[in-house]
Amino acid sequence: MIPRYETKEISDLWTDDHRFKTFLKVEVALLKALEKKNKIPKGVADSFNNVTINPVRIREIEETTRHDVIAFCTSITEQVNPEAARFFHFGVTSSDILDTALSLQLKDSLTIIINDLKLLKTSLTEQIERSKDLLCMGRSHGMYAEPMIFAQKFLSFHQEISRRLSDYQEVLETEITGQLSGAVGNYTILDSEIETIALKDLGLKVEPVSSQVIPRDHIAKIISVGALLASALERMAVEFRLLHHSDIAEIHEGFKKGQKGSSTMPHKKNPISSENISGLARLIRSHLEIALQNNVLWHERDISHSSNERLYLPDHFGLIAYTVRRMTSTVRDLELHRERIEAKALENFTALSSYILHEMILLNSASREDLYAFIQEATFTATTAEDFFQWIEKHGKEKNYKLPHLMKQQELKAHYMGRFSAVLARTTP
Repeated sequence: MIPRYETKEISDLWTDDHRFKTFLKVEVALLKALEKKNKIPKGVADSFNNVTINPVRIREIEETTRHDVIAFCTSITEQVNPEAARFFHFGVTSSDILDTALSLQLKDSLTIIINDLKLLKTSLTEQIERSKDLLCMGRSHGMYAEPMIFAQKFLSFHQEISRRLSDYQEVLETEITGQLSGAVGNYTILDSEIETIALKDLGLKVEPVSSQVIPRDHIAKIISVGALLASALERMAVEFRLLHHSDIAEIHEGFKKGQKGSSTMPHKKNPISSENISGLARLIRSHLEIALQNNVLWHERDISHSSNERLYLPDHFGLIAYTVRRMTSTVRDLELHRERIEAKALENFTALSSYILHEMILLNSASREDLYAFIQEATFTATTAEDFFQWIEKHGKEKNYKLPHLMKQQELKAHYMGRFSAVLARTTP
């Protein structure tokens, strides 16, 4: 990951040094399980307590072996006595170590992201609270539609983020598995009891049926959740960018002292965080295609997935952590221009046309089509709220229509706040 978008906690999990330490953790867990089942002498696992991970030495050995796991094993066993060394990597194949270690990296990465999503939810909850009494214009096709409460925007985002959080919690529970089943997953040397003991020590569930590799649909599902999360973040970012337009200007991203919006135009306050998130969301979603293709391997296994996973998995989790954190601060620092937002809803009373239409349907025997045409003509003719109401009253009398109570400005907010409160109550952010 380039430094500009790096999340250190994630990057640290995917370094060569940490990866090899995770290999060792898996190998030692296996040795302990073998000891427990009296397959090897007691104390063998303890022989590896003081070994060191030396990525330089591993790379040096790999120049000869052309095999990273063998190079790793050699770099470890050359540090211990031969009696203990001969039991290292006992009964397993490279993929057992690679994939089980990878699962531990996935687990730790997801744990970080889950905690980050909880903080994003908190920022959204705070904005819901701040704007639950703020009337605004809702839009459809980019056009004024009907009044609504501004907090509904944040509540919608909050619910989508909550769904992705639940998805991540579920995949953490169901899709992260380990294996110590040997070549082609047939348990030639080890048995499933030893595997279970070792994986329990590592905090992993056993992969029910491995094929020498842990099936890649597990990872594809995790990445699909990440792609959905990226779309959720971009949906938020696009909304903020649209409301940020000079012609709309209902919100602005936080603008710090000394910040500049343009190299040549001093007046600019650009939605740079939201644009940044939109761009990175596209990259995150592109990882899903790789994950899906990795699910298709030859026979029991090949390593066509290996090279791209070394590249895209660290980037995937690092970018998700980065974008979630950036969105959290963006939401927290948003500046809502309350008077401007509310004025638009109060000044555009033609947006009440659907409310009036349905009230008139209840009061009159005229067809829906006739009443729709009547209200539509009022909205297209009137230039002000006053004109709108006067037109309805005048022409309604001419047609002998019974007219509903026409809400005035002071009633409007209370009406929509009441409607929104019911939605808010059932979501409990």
